[in-house]
Amino acid sequence: MLPALCATQITGWGVVYYAFPVLNSRITADTGWSTTSTTAAFSGALLVSALVGIPVGRVLDRRGPRAVMTGGSVLAVAAILAIACAPNLAAFTAAWLLAGVAMAATFYQPAFAALTRWWGEQRIRALTLVTLAGGLASTVFAPLTAALAAHFDWRTTYALLAVILAAITIPAHALALRAPWPPAPTHDRKAATSNATSRPITRSRPFLLLTAALTLNGFAIYAVGIALVPLLTERGAGPATAAWALGLSGAGQTLGRTLYATLARRTGVTTRTVALIALAGATTAALGFVPGPIPLLVVLAVLAGMVRGNLTLLQATAVTDRWGATHYGRLSGLMAAPVTVAGALAPFAGAALAAQLGGYPALFAVLTGASLAACVLAAGSRSR
Repeated sequence: MLPALCATQITGWGVVYYAFPVLNSRITADTGWSTTSTTAAFSGALLVSALVGIPVGRVLDRRGPRAVMTGGSVLAVAAILAIACAPNLAAFTAAWLLAGVAMAATFYQPAFAALTRWWGEQRIRALTLVTLAGGLASTVFAPLTAALAAHFDWRTTYALLAVILAAITIPAHALALRAPWPPAPTHDRKAATSNATSRPITRSRPFLLLTAALTLNGFAIYAVGIALVPLLTERGAGPATAAWALGLSGAGQTLGRTLYATLARRTGVTTRTVALIALAGATTAALGFVPGPIPLLVVLAVLAGMVRGNLTLLQATAVTDRWGATHYGRLSGLMAAPVTVAGALAPFAGAALAAQLGGYPALFAVLTGASLAACVLAAGSRSR
């Protein structure tokens, strides 16, 4: 199961998510559609993913991941082929919205639900391995997509990627996720007061404050990721150097995730949450206020990536660390939905704020404030 989920996360993220930024310039040049329109279609997929993730979580709690992730893989292949064949912008947008449904059924959230139930107390190790694999998706598929696009048009490239997606994800999910779905751990003391229903948890002050904190901080770190390249070019870095900094930031995420298990053993859940959000704000502030030199800014980008990698695992374990695994699928879906929406809106909002504020350093100052506010919310989420 674990190697299968590692392979499908690399392939799913690589084809459905990371191929788009590589191909978007070719799409707009070939079709005449504006970059704003094509990017809006892609962001629409992320919004759909956030909304569909909530009912998907309920199904995962009851029936397990095999049918959900296999069906989602089939749907993802159909969506990518529909994108490749889209005759107009409306069809292109509709295909991306279909891809959003597939994202909800195949990306991290259903994989996290599967690992949390199957691995129990060993879940942090399993979650770390899968997120390490997911972190390699851009490393593998961005160059592969670029290589295919150098020999074929964007439509053929997407069609070839759909074949790869089908060949890996459909059989892997169908054949490797066949183990019996364990019953919900009703003995879990963290869930002892809410085994019948998760509704008291979702209405509780800790859950609402934690969700708000992760959403606000999620907006900040997604905006930082998108704005890193233009910030560095404003500071005098060349386009290639800025791109390398972004790539090294992604490598930092992978490195950071290897440290999370140690951090989880040595810190309490609220302390860990506040500390990681505070570190995210600190790296954002450093990027915004340190003028150079460029090598130092690259090092700060790597540190920011390390913090972001830990935040991915923090969100994956936030529910079980506080409320147990009984209703993990539904609770994590509800918690992830606004975070995903924030991530979808961050590129547009960040660019608009930078224009209004007079540059990216000022944007990073605002984003630092958002992370500090998230720290306050996270500190208030401690369960009595």
